Amino acid sequence: MRAVVDLEKLGPRTLWVDCDVLQADGGTRTAAITGSYVALSLAVRRLLADLKLQASPLLKAVAAVSVGIVNQQVSLDLCYIEDAAAQVDMNIVMTEAGEFIELQGAGEEATFNDSQLGAMLEFGKAGIQQLFKTQKTALATSGNAA
Repeated sequence: MRAVVDLEKLGPRTLWVDCDVLQADGGTRTAAITGSYVALSLAVRRLLADLKLQASPLLKAVAAVSVGIVNQQVSLDLCYIEDAAAQVDMNIVMTEAGEFIELQGAGEEATFNDSQLGAMLEFGKAGIQQLFKTQKTALATSGNAA
């Protein structure tokens, strides 16, 4: 979350965001990152409402998704069975501005080439854009819009 927070605006405080994924069929790390941004946004709203912050320290939204190559096909948001069978597995963490925060990929059972990497990145970017829409909906329905 540090990559999307202006620490100067946050001031001398620590925000601990602990996100437990209670039910999932895979992608728990990426779900935790995506959910943590929503929790962080809600915490910042509270600090603003309580006049403990002068301005929001949030710079950009952040979300994450898993992609991989399973049975020679690029797949988005791998479930547990797909993840276990993946020849290649990758986690992508991005900002809403399309900037990468983290790319973590490995050829679990095989190697992968530039074309396959490009396809995984495109699938991941498209999936993350959907997650940003879902985050905005969640924040809009939780009280004040973000």
